[in-house]
Amino acid sequence: MKLAAIDIGSNAIRLQIVNVFEEADKVSFKSLEFLRFPLRLGHDVFKKGKILPKTTQKFAKLMQTFRLLIDLYEVDASFAVATSAMREAENGQEIRDLLEGTTQINIHIISGEEEARMLNKAIIPYLTNGRTVHIDVGGGSTELNLYDGRELKASQSFRIGSVRKLSAEARKETFSRMQTFLKKVKKAKAGEVTGIGTGGNINKLFKLSSRTGKTSMSLVEIRAISAYVKAFTYQERMSFLKLNPDRADVIIPAAEIYIRMLEDAGGDTMLVPRVGLKDGIIYELYERTTGKDILELEYISSV
Repeated sequence: MKLAAIDIGSNAIRLQIVNVFEEADKVSFKSLEFLRFPLRLGHDVFKKGKILPKTTQKFAKLMQTFRLLIDLYEVDASFAVATSAMREAENGQEIRDLLEGTTQINIHIISGEEEARMLNKAIIPYLTNGRTVHIDVGGGSTELNLYDGRELKASQSFRIGSVRKLSAEARKETFSRMQTFLKKVKKAKAGEVTGIGTGGNINKLFKLSSRTGKTSMSLVEIRAISAYVKAFTYQERMSFLKLNPDRADVIIPAAEIYIRMLEDAGGDTMLVPRVGLKDGIIYELYERTTGKDILELEYISSV
């Protein structure tokens, strides 16, 4: 069985196509195709309140390309999800209807809570028996999930991200609300809370830290690599660090959110499993297609 996930974010749009292998009580997902295109819907929406015509044209071409790839791979089922930029755009529903008519791709504009729920599916294999704070920083929103073992205790989405520009006062107020939310795990002793970071920016920071053979970073290391990247100009980040233009300008604002949230939760280590919403969408689609609860399965992996 082949499944396709489309993640329509504020900073980029992603397509992932996987082959599903089932054996007794095991299931695994092998990637067949992954494509990320830096179409920054959030740039329009967070400034103008809507997706502009030029961006809409590119959006339509990209969805047509994804439709062709889905057809070429003979995918059995697909699921397209749009997050903060599309749900806040005053013409988001209009564009959704337009694209469905021209590409037959049905885009589901989901809430922040629904986004967090799907992300939860992607990180289940990485949860421990202790306390965990999951931090996902997107272009327009940040999702925080609090776990005790594998039990989700609290979840909330905040309108702060790497692309969304907030005034100093609004940023301070948002961080204060996030800190209040994280107090639910503050009773733990220092070091008893583990962070899980997802999103393109933490993945890139992890890669820049050259953590060969490792799966986590300490809070000290995250601060150090963030300071290292911040020392470079925007142009130097692209030429010397080889960052894409759409990554070079947002990686530092995103790093600040990861650092602040891990600190406020009382954690000193961040696991970076390099999974994201696209993986959660695949797992959600698998459940819907097969009628099986993925939580009952013993083994989940992307290879």
